[in-house]
Amino acid sequence: MSNLKNQRIGQDRQQEQEIDLLALFAILLDRKYFIILITAIFTVIGVATAVFSKPIYKATALIQVEQSKPSVPGLEDMAGMFEGTSGAITEIELLKSRTVIGEAVDSLNLNLVAKPKLMPLIGDKFFRGFNPQSDTDLAEPFMGFDQYAWGGESIDVFRFDVPKGFLGQAFELVTTDNGYELYNPAGEKILVGQVGQDITQGYYKLSVRKLTARPGSTFILVKNDRYRAILGLQSQIRAVEKAKDSGIIELSFEHSSPAYAEKVLNKISSIYVRNNVDRNSAEAAKSLQFLEVQLPEIKKQLERAERKYNEHQRRYQSIDISLETQGLLDQVVELETKLQELELKRVDISRKFKKTHPTYQGVLGQIEAVSEQRDQLVAKVSDLPQTQQELLRLRRDVEVSNEIYMLLLGKTQELDIIRAGTVGNVRVVDQAAVDTTKPVKPKKALMVVLATFLGGLIALVIVFIQKVINRGVEDAGEIEALGIPVYASVPYSDLQNNLNKESKPRGKKEAEAGNLLALYNPADLTIESLRSLRTSLHFAMMEAKNKVLAISSPSPGAGKSFISGNLAVVLAQSGKKVLVVDADMRKGFMHKHFNVAPENGLSDLLSGRIELNKAIQATEVEGLHFIARGMVPPNPSELLMHKNFDDFVAQVNEQYDFVIIDTPPILAVTDPAIVSAHAGTTLLVTRFGLNQVREIELTVNRFAQNGIDVKGVVFNGVVKKAGSAYGYYNYAYQSESA
Repeated sequence: MSNLKNQRIGQDRQQEQEIDLLALFAILLDRKYFIILITAIFTVIGVATAVFSKPIYKATALIQVEQSKPSVPGLEDMAGMFEGTSGAITEIELLKSRTVIGEAVDSLNLNLVAKPKLMPLIGDKFFRGFNPQSDTDLAEPFMGFDQYAWGGESIDVFRFDVPKGFLGQAFELVTTDNGYELYNPAGEKILVGQVGQDITQGYYKLSVRKLTARPGSTFILVKNDRYRAILGLQSQIRAVEKAKDSGIIELSFEHSSPAYAEKVLNKISSIYVRNNVDRNSAEAAKSLQFLEVQLPEIKKQLERAERKYNEHQRRYQSIDISLETQGLLDQVVELETKLQELELKRVDISRKFKKTHPTYQGVLGQIEAVSEQRDQLVAKVSDLPQTQQELLRLRRDVEVSNEIYMLLLGKTQELDIIRAGTVGNVRVVDQAAVDTTKPVKPKKALMVVLATFLGGLIALVIVFIQKVINRGVEDAGEIEALGIPVYASVPYSDLQNNLNKESKPRGKKEAEAGNLLALYNPADLTIESLRSLRTSLHFAMMEAKNKVLAISSPSPGAGKSFISGNLAVVLAQSGKKVLVVDADMRKGFMHKHFNVAPENGLSDLLSGRIELNKAIQATEVEGLHFIARGMVPPNPSELLMHKNFDDFVAQVNEQYDFVIIDTPPILAVTDPAIVSAHAGTTLLVTRFGLNQVREIELTVNRFAQNGIDVKGVVFNGVVKKAGSAYGYYNYAYQSESA
């Protein structure tokens, strides 16, 4: 049993989902023309955008990053001190650094924008499509717009300086017969000059090298902030490694001008390669600078040592050193020279590494070992005579200083060769190039497809939002679910809509009959539904206390006046004597349906200014009479509550077979409740897609609070939709002579 219940629940849910999908499809089907229109509009916009969009070209260049720098033949060990590796990622960041990009901006003056002023939307298309036969060939202005550029105009600005507050703002340069005039963003003339002149006016400086344009043409000049220009170019330059660990970097730059893209990319590449060379030779330059500082000091030491040695020889009349002492001297000189070389190496390494670094500690160990050997030899010297010791010391100083000087001099020459021969570890493989036959942007086909898709999506969203916002009843079953019978579903009439348009030319028949559809086209489906309502009312009013029918609605626009007027015509055509009363004394307009004046109506009757026979007006329909609203009173509700209204209802109830009273919307004013209290039958008119279920329920409750029972509902303005559960058949009679 439980399984059967669960199975039934599952089937019900599946059926609800199917109904929801069908309802969704029906909504789209009902609004298909709107969806097609919006989609078509977006498609046209996409096509126009694709046609008039400025093409963007892509310049590309290749740079190789080598793993190590070449060394100078014969000096591999020396050059190895300055070798290093640099990954492609590091080189990419260096390439896009502000140092490189900033130098390119300064060199090419990229923070200055100077371009012809083009006509919006179509100007760029004309400008690009012009093919000049020479450098001075210009396109003819389109439709006399001389102030815009149409093809061939160009300007070369060497310098343009503006106050800081005007950075990034557009100035206009207008050509004249003799030169040009410059206007600031406020339209004030600030400079007048000629091509080739350097013009200065306060903080403004302008130098135009070349200008090709007819007099009256306008150019746009913008001086951007240098830092902002650098950041902008950085964001536009793309640099990626072609393959992992390949060392090949691809540079790319997109711009509408192929020549401009090539120029910018080649400049950045050359600056980067030059900076790489300077960076790789920096270590050799620093060491060379250190040695150039030490050389003069070593030379001074050598000169002092030679001077003391010569003085000592003169004093002791050229005492020679013995062979044993000479051997000892050679060893001491060798150790002293090595010690001095290690000390220079320690000083050079101390500029690169901390004292705790293994390389620095290794040099300290070598110095300590050599110093110990030197001290042992010096101890042997103390056994020699004092004269020999002094001569040995002076001779040692001379030879050691000479060896150190010659060593440093040789190192200086080697470093100078390395610095001059450094070529860097990067090189340009391919110069910048652009495929001018195939722009990278825009993708015209894709743009049209996306625009079409976007248009369709927006149309769908609008349809669904309108459906969510407009919760008006579209199914009579929803009204009957409230316990209120629907007496008639009146279809929407396009003909009635045309009749209501004031701008529509009126024919003779229409002028005589107003805009009552029952007279203009009795065979209309809408009138057929009112004939069905007439039959239903015949039985509904059999037990009513009188023959008065009050018609109201929840809100304005439901069509109660339309129903009242045309129902009265249908009733009169069946041989009944009918009176129509416009009880909306505030905004009633039923007099327009009958093509009569609103004066001498209900308000005048109730206030006692006229008699009943004067208020009743005959119409073109036999048996149908009409009472207009009268002059707009200050107190409509009080007039309806007066005894005069009771007497009026009693009189007309005796004189007519049907009395139809058209009342205002019940949710707006209380008049309908007062009128319905005197009526034997009350009908409510609701409109398809306008009145919500909650609104209808509130209307019925409002009547019930006043002790009035709403007999039924007329569902007006029904539109046949794909999701509707009912439809109408066009079945009308025609005479054979028609």
